[in-house]
Amino acid sequence: MKKVSFLFTCLVSLTLSAQTYWQQEVKYKMEVEVDVESFQYHGHQKLIYTNHSPDSLYKVFYHLYFNAFKPGSDMAVRQDNGADKNTRFDVDIDSIRPADEGRLVVKNLLQDGKPVSAEWEETILEVVLNKPIGPGEQTVLSLDFEGQIPQLVRRAGKNSSEGIALSMAQWYPKLAEYDYDGWNTAPYIGREYHGVWGDFDVKLTLDKRYIVGASGYLQNADDIGYGYSDRNKPKSKKGKVTWHFVAPKVHDFTWAADPNYIHDTFPGPNGVVLHFFYKNKPEIIDNWKKLQPQTAELMRFYNNTIGPYPYQQYTVAQGGDGGMEYAMLTLITGERKYGSLFGVTAHELAHSWFQHVLATNEMKHEWMDEGFTSYISTLAEDLILEENKPFPLEGSYLRYFDLATSGIEKPQTTNANRYEHNRAYESTAYSKGAVFLAQLGYVIGPKNLAETLKRYYTKHKFTHPTPNDFRRIAEQVSGIQLNWYLTDWTQTTNTIDYGISNISTKENKAVLTLKRKGLMPMPLDVLVNYTDGSQEMFYIPITLMRGEKENPYTLDWKVLPDWSWSHPEYSLTLKKDKSQVESIIIDPTFLMADVDRSDNYYSATEE
Repeated sequence: MKKVSFLFTCLVSLTLSAQTYWQQEVKYKMEVEVDVESFQYHGHQKLIYTNHSPDSLYKVFYHLYFNAFKPGSDMAVRQDNGADKNTRFDVDIDSIRPADEGRLVVKNLLQDGKPVSAEWEETILEVVLNKPIGPGEQTVLSLDFEGQIPQLVRRAGKNSSEGIALSMAQWYPKLAEYDYDGWNTAPYIGREYHGVWGDFDVKLTLDKRYIVGASGYLQNADDIGYGYSDRNKPKSKKGKVTWHFVAPKVHDFTWAADPNYIHDTFPGPNGVVLHFFYKNKPEIIDNWKKLQPQTAELMRFYNNTIGPYPYQQYTVAQGGDGGMEYAMLTLITGERKYGSLFGVTAHELAHSWFQHVLATNEMKHEWMDEGFTSYISTLAEDLILEENKPFPLEGSYLRYFDLATSGIEKPQTTNANRYEHNRAYESTAYSKGAVFLAQLGYVIGPKNLAETLKRYYTKHKFTHPTPNDFRRIAEQVSGIQLNWYLTDWTQTTNTIDYGISNISTKENKAVLTLKRKGLMPMPLDVLVNYTDGSQEMFYIPITLMRGEKENPYTLDWKVLPDWSWSHPEYSLTLKKDKSQVESIIIDPTFLMADVDRSDNYYSATEE
């Protein structure tokens, strides 16, 4: 099928992509004091909440994540009763002692200075407002909170396996997001997040020996002798010092602290300051020094391939239990071989674009964050480390193939908390999500894919976009309809499986018959090699596309009539007879995720 007119395509696509979403807004002000001996803390929080939705809000909800870190919690029960082991948990939560449990308790909750009633259920606090917040209205919510820092078993906590004292992620009462789907109040079981963008003003008071890395920008460097590894004795009160940070336009605030941190800075692109916090251990220092200029290269790569990083600092801090992205900061374990240290940094830094600027709802569409991040960070690693792999994304494809043939796959639209198998969740979010992008490049062409990523970021940053938003951008860029692609790949577990069914001769020309065996339709690139060294390339669009990609090869190709999905077979005539055919291959790029490639190749010598 020939492409519809460019003007018509653009008009339709612009109409489809015109939808925008309102965003709620919050301004946090918190003052917190931490006892590093008991690992307990207390604080006061005041926030201004602006309701930009068209709805009146009669309730608000808070996340109290630290309450998941105790025996009998939803997270503990899920850990025990999953169909397979979640390998991200190194500790059995039910074995945690009382002194090592997590706790977060809210007291003195007020709306506009007046007490409100609230109901607490583990990691969710439901607050009934005295006065509804109408569209366009603001309210002031204030509270006191007390917490106990848990043993680090998942992302956050005290005393990591590498000796980091404090990894403080999801540690404060965090207002839940209200969006076009309503309130997002899923209990925390160690998986994904969704948050409200806003401004944070946070003062952290703790032992003066501790060095702190955090989201945002330090406001009182002179007061604490900012310089860290060679700082002057900080001003203190009873052996404590207050660190004051502000973090604008983020949906989270995270920090880490340790008395034996080395702190380095390195200049990043566009004036961004890169901060690195890591243990003063001789065996890891060289790797962390080497990491710094290459982190700047990573940021430059992402700026060029996605869009400009919008903040003026980024922190890589040793902490946590592996690697986890947060606003302007990532926590990673640091006692690794260099390739692993660089790889986890590449992945977590890429989240800054897909999770902290675009911020798709990870509970519903985790593959758009994890998968897109895996895709772009894999390409970045290959380029910056000069690995020059012939197929950098091969690992993602192999893990997807394993998933697709495992019998435990669920559609990508499955809620992140509802996967029976942890293995299925991991492969679906990371690997199948990465293949979605790589394979889209096969469908619409690599140049169009690159342009789609840039336009997607530019149009939808700070909007919590949905899969349909991404599809519409790709359609606008390529002129190809893609509803079929998004539907089959994300809403079903249909697989792609094509094969060479038969080669015959008719009127001195070879006739090639192809067969569709899987339920998911795909356009096909077919390469024919002849015994005299010549080649012939065919392109078979499908009717559902209503258009064609541009030829990405240096070899000329012949565009054939569309293959309708309802027809299981398709025949085409070659320019020479069968005796002159040396080999035939379906999809020479290997970007089409055909689950059985054994019949995608024909060789005359193997007949």
